Amino acid sequence: MIPDIKAMTMEEKLLTMRNLWEDMRENLDDSIESKEICSLLDERVSRVESGKAELLDWDQVKGSIGRR
Repeated sequence: MIPDIKAMTMEEKLLTMRNLWEDMRENLDDSIESKEICSLLDERVSRVESGKAELLDWDQVKGSIGRR
């Protein structure tokens, strides 16, 4: 059963995101591309956790596409 994401706290969402990524990383190929992707995603997680970036829900993202 997948929990209702909208009902989760930000801390629960970040923890879930980290757990999913760590689980997925174990199954990724050790190619250069995979290492680059891992580094990029780790950097993005760190930016969110430090407050330098924020997570947007899909509705926010859809509404901003093409408006810049």
